Amino acid sequence: MATRRSRLELIYDILLSIQNKGGRIKPTHLMYKSNLSHKLLNSYLEELMQRELVQIQEEFSRKKLKSTKTVVLTDKGIGFLAEYRRMRDFTNAFGL
Repeated sequence: MATRRSRLELIYDILLSIQNKGGRIKPTHLMYKSNLSHKLLNSYLEELMQRELVQIQEEFSRKKLKSTKTVVLTDKGIGFLAEYRRMRDFTNAFGL
């Protein structure tokens, strides 16, 4: 049976999913990629926006006459991913 992901692992998975899509992703796609419910994803996105790891950009399409939201990874978010990988590699090197 698989173990539950920690809070940091969830944040890492969310940011990694955004990075793997070129730094921009629609919220629905992010929900599926990170395997979270809509409610849980929104609470994590709120926290990530407060910490300036992601931004929500809203664009209006004249062709479709509606606006679309996109989650964008910030430079600070990219830095978090790099440091988390480094920390994970360090702990793995010692078998922790």
